Amino acid sequence: MISLRVGGPVVVGAALLALTGCTGGSPGGDGTPPSAVSLAESQVTDKERALAEAADDAAAAGTTFCDASSSYITALDRYGDVLNETTVTVGDVQTAGADLADPAQDAVDAGEAAVEARDAVVVAQEELAEAQQALAEAQAAEQGLEPPEPPAAEPSPAPTVPPATVARVQQAEDEFASATSGITAETPLVQASEQFNSAAVALEMAWLRLFADSGCLSDERQAEASVTLSTYTAALQQALTDAGYAPGPVDGVYGPQTVAAVQALQKDSGLPETGTVDKATAAALEATLSAKGAEAAQASVAATAALQQTLVLAGYWDGPVDGLWTDELTAAVGALQGDLGVPVTGTVDAATVAAFQVALVDALADAPPEPTPTEEGGDGDG
Repeated sequence: MISLRVGGPVVVGAALLALTGCTGGSPGGDGTPPSAVSLAESQVTDKERALAEAADDAAAAGTTFCDASSSYITALDRYGDVLNETTVTVGDVQTAGADLADPAQDAVDAGEAAVEARDAVVVAQEELAEAQQALAEAQAAEQGLEPPEPPAAEPSPAPTVPPATVARVQQAEDEFASATSGITAETPLVQASEQFNSAAVALEMAWLRLFADSGCLSDERQAEASVTLSTYTAALQQALTDAGYAPGPVDGVYGPQTVAAVQALQKDSGLPETGTVDKATAAALEATLSAKGAEAAQASVAATAALQQTLVLAGYWDGPVDGLWTDELTAAVGALQGDLGVPVTGTVDAATVAAFQVALVDALADAPPEPTPTEEGGDGDG
């Protein structure tokens, strides 16, 4: 289970500097002891150097975490590819799952090291502030002035990564462990169930969110793809919540709880309990919400509209973004699935959501950059 510690107060045990003109340091070049100001200046220089080193260490630790996370996400993606094979066997699942252990541990270890390195920067910043205050006091004393008031204590820094992101990774790891714990060589598994597949996909998507929130996505378009993808799932989760089902937190991760909520809706609506969203399921969700009032019905429209927008960005939809699930939308989903190598169903399931990520990143990477105002219409001087 992941135990990344992100943010939180840092307790600094550094003692305040006690500077006098007759103790500490070594004699000056003329045999006189260094002044309090000289000692304080030396301390500030030392703390500035320590802060620079801590910042370099944090940057290196961050890079290591991004690399380790990327390797783990790639391993999870390969695992998902195995699950999407129509001839998958329990041996395939076990072998692929075993390959996750080392990259998972590397990512966790690197994450904890990155957090510790960031904490060290905070400590170095506080120690530098203390040294600077001591220097100001020494300078005031040398000039016979009142010592300056110490600056107000800085609030604890905000977590670099939202705690909710880390909590979602922990939840996904637990769900995945639960889904895999009962699989043995004797398990009559021909194809992974939607619940099991969604646990694997949710784990990958949760790590992708952590990857993005940690600043590992240097390309703004990749970050846009991640946000767009989670927007659809979050809209679906909100619609299910408004309809009275329980997809879990509205967090944009298509995991087992979301699958179970879709299945519950399908059961109540007399539809096959697939856990995937198709035209009939979208219609059932809209009907359920419409019965609760016009405002609630907008949640279903928003979910389908978010799907349409996702397909627009991926280059598979040129129709209206109106929140209406049509046969043309089903065909667009199927076309994307075919190109991405996932089962062509025309429905949205966990595997398709994960595949969307690949399509969006590729599509946005190939898109021309946004024109600047000068490129669009000139600067008016011509």
